[in-house]
Amino acid sequence: MKKTKSFCSTNTPLNQPTIPYGRQSIDESDIMAVTDVLRSDFLTTGPKVKEFEEALSKYIDVKYAISVSNGTAALHLASLAILNKGDMVITTPNSFVATSNAILYAGGNPVFVDIKDDGNIDLDKVTELLEKDNSIKALYVVHFSGNPVEMEKLRYIKEHFGIKILEDAAHGLGATYNGKKIGHLEYSDIATFSFHPVKHITTGEGGAITTNSQDIYEKVITLRNHSIIRSNFTNVEQAFDEKGNPNPWYYEMVNLGFNYRLTDFQAALGISQLKKLDLFLQKRNGLAKRYDEYFKNTIIKPLYRFNENSAYHLYVVRIDFDRLHITKAELFNKMKEKGIFLQVHYIPIPMQPYYRDLGYGADNLPSTLKYYKEAISLPIYPDLTFEMQEYVVKSLFEIVGV
Repeated sequence: MKKTKSFCSTNTPLNQPTIPYGRQSIDESDIMAVTDVLRSDFLTTGPKVKEFEEALSKYIDVKYAISVSNGTAALHLASLAILNKGDMVITTPNSFVATSNAILYAGGNPVFVDIKDDGNIDLDKVTELLEKDNSIKALYVVHFSGNPVEMEKLRYIKEHFGIKILEDAAHGLGATYNGKKIGHLEYSDIATFSFHPVKHITTGEGGAITTNSQDIYEKVITLRNHSIIRSNFTNVEQAFDEKGNPNPWYYEMVNLGFNYRLTDFQAALGISQLKKLDLFLQKRNGLAKRYDEYFKNTIIKPLYRFNENSAYHLYVVRIDFDRLHITKAELFNKMKEKGIFLQVHYIPIPMQPYYRDLGYGADNLPSTLKYYKEAISLPIYPDLTFEMQEYVVKSLFEIVGV
């Protein structure tokens, strides 16, 4: 197989491809969009940020979209906007640590609920817990791999328990339910997105928050920029001179905020990438459908049957390694020798040393532990050709012994 421009450099043999589990797709239109801004007057706090936010809110069909410096910043500000210190917050153990870390940043307390076989939080178990414990104030769901959680069950939870609901949609940009985009917020209060290079679109690093609440929007916008305001001042004597003229340099910091702004050249890249998002999703779905066909009637089991509503940020399979002659680590290393880089999404959060020190653990999360033992993420990204995908599958079959 020949190298293509989508391959990265590596120490693998010369004629062997390098295939990561995910990567960005950048073309000349993206590069031109960025260089145009680099030649302009505004590298940050300029017009492109607002243009990107407006394009994103229009795509998702939501009232407000707020861009930030990365997906973790989005989770942090969203948590500060909807949580109070001491709040008990249900969330999933199967996510990147940023999801539950954001609860801690805001002074809340994560409560981990087990997952279903498809990697998403089990909303039936969430409902059972809410019926028994009225101290729960919020629920953070993750649309794992791009596959939406059961939205009707989310609606039930919202209507019957009245708690705050955050959708961590870092995997879910472009995913749909009932014809609506994830982040539309029909059954939740706020959603967060990530634009890291392995996600559906990239701004280098970057993230966003969506909401239909003006109150949440105003809180987040202020927190994003050091909690500095330039109107509605509290200290009127300082804001105006003795003749009543406003002091044009004056501003006030009204809370402990952050510098979580996105730059204009990142926003320009985001605008360009967003125009290609539907094509990227089409390519991801095509790859997922082909993987499903390859793995029919084998020991390699797709995490869920092909779902056209999924954004397929990840393509995860489950393998019963107890039935194999190799371990999971050996499979990773043998695939790496062939230039193919697998990944695991994720190590259960409560197993991390920091969380263990807080008193958490995964002993009460049997589905999560079984999933972690079996799950691997295979390469999926728009520039992955069918030829490259076939090489991945044939290599996997060869090593596993299918």
